[in-house]
Amino acid sequence: MEIISNCTQDVIEKAAKALTEGHLVAFPTETVYGLGADATNEMAVSRIYSVKGRPSDHPLIVHISSINHLEKWAIDIQEYAIKLAKDFWPGPMTLILKRSQLAKDYITGGQSRVGLRVPAQPIALALLANFEKNGGFGIAAPSANRFGAVSPTRASDVSEELQTYLNKKDLILDGGPCLVGLESTIINCVDSLPVILRPGAVTKEMINSSLQIDGIESNDESDFKVSGSMESHYSPKAKVFVDLPPGPGDGFIAIKSIPTPIGTIRLASPKSIEQFATDFYAALRLGDKKGLERIYVIQPEGSGLAEAIRDRLNKAASR
Repeated sequence: MEIISNCTQDVIEKAAKALTEGHLVAFPTETVYGLGADATNEMAVSRIYSVKGRPSDHPLIVHISSINHLEKWAIDIQEYAIKLAKDFWPGPMTLILKRSQLAKDYITGGQSRVGLRVPAQPIALALLANFEKNGGFGIAAPSANRFGAVSPTRASDVSEELQTYLNKKDLILDGGPCLVGLESTIINCVDSLPVILRPGAVTKEMINSSLQIDGIESNDESDFKVSGSMESHYSPKAKVFVDLPPGPGDGFIAIKSIPTPIGTIRLASPKSIEQFATDFYAALRLGDKKGLERIYVIQPEGSGLAEAIRDRLNKAASR
């Protein structure tokens, strides 16, 4: 395993070649770091499942460089899905579509649908473009961490958690901290109307405005699996508690305006909802590094991105 911080064009070409040869490459996106493999190489994709300890029937998201590659992976695409892709790609949004023959069972978890996204991160886009230039079709990339654990928002998170599972020819591209800090919004676009399956930085309000509809539905209990859909997910080693009073020695996360209870260990004091999202996973990881047994979090109020934070927080607390 090699960690590369200066991601020059030569480095991008090296990483694309590694993917073509069947190796794994962890890379930054605007949401979290992904653990990538050639999405058409079953053996390489199987290593993602092995490294992460991920159930084989849990689908992966395929990353592509632009909307122009959408029809390689999907068929019978709804017009509103094209509108969403045009409005929010590159960006933190995954579309669930009917799969083409290119999307095999080992990508979709045996389901008839595939998740696709175009990330809004220069290193990720350069890697995708170079990989596709060399004949690749897409990079399968779940978050670069052990299954169910806290998603990584820094390259150091990836190396600390996965170094014993990666081999010498795998790479980690260090692009600095992720700007969004929460996984992409997942939208089911198979039926006549879209349904949000996982909230994210592309919010319900943004989708309603894009499609000029009112009241897009949210449903995290659909009859098919998507990334991050388990009841318990995004969990640190510490036990997470929501909207309860912490005691001495406990970790504490809340908006900056909320004072730190006496004797607690402040892990993050975000000044805004956006900073809350960016800092949240890093704060949970900091609690683990400090060896804390309990972390207490005051949920942010409101709609939009705050809803996505509450989704991740409540799943983290379900362990």
